[in-house]
Order: sequence, then structure tokens, then C-alpha cells
Amino acid sequence: MSTLQTINDVPVLMCGAEGEVIAGEREALDCIGDASYQGAEWVVIPVERFDEAFFRLSTRVAGEIIQKFVQYRMGIVVLGDISRHTADSAALRDFVRECNRGRQTWFLADAEELRGRLTGAGA
Repeated sequence: MSTLQTINDVPVLMCGAEGEVIAGEREALDCIGDASYQGAEWVVIPVERFDEAFFRLSTRVAGEIIQKFVQYRMGIVVLGDISRHTADSAALRDFVRECNRGRQTWFLADAEELRGRLTGAGA
């Protein structure tokens, strides 16, 4: 279940932990369409919703999904603990660090960190 919330004046579609696995472009487009319809600027997707392939950069799944969000000018937040994935991959750690420096894609630990990012210059 997804709900539209306003966090620091920013409309955010909060996806529930239960639901279709985000495994590729089709599911990304479904999220983007739902978010656009509801007027969201960001989509927050719990880590549990992503297929394991998303966290293996060699599969290109993360790149394909994130590219769809970029194309539709929709922010994406991967919310939750990804430490087990980053512990095994220096490339993923670097990717996450670079994404978190930008304004389009964030990997965040929790809702509190999201609120902080959506304050002022972070949004």
C-alpha cells in the first residue's frame, strides 16, 4: 500500500514494505505513474521491495530502474538498511555515496534521515 505524505512541504509517495517486488523497468514505471498521478515529487521504496539483483551492479538492474526515475524527473529513495549489500561490494558503496551527493537518488537508513534531506537545500 502506498500513501502520499507531505514532508517539509514536499509531496512524497511512501511505498509500503508489502507489495510487488521492484525487479525492473516495468515495476519502476508503475511506481512513477502512481506517484505522478498523486502529485508526488519523490517515491520512497523500502529496501525489502527490491529484487536482490538491484544490489548487484553488474546486473544493471539498479541503473535501469534509476534511469527511469531520472527520465521522468521523479526522485527515488531506497529506504532501509543495505549494509549487508555494501559490505560485499566496494562498487555499490561508491555508487551509494555518489547517489547520496545528488538531488535525484538517495539511499537512506530511515524516515528521520529522509525528513532531514527534504529540508532546505536537500530537496
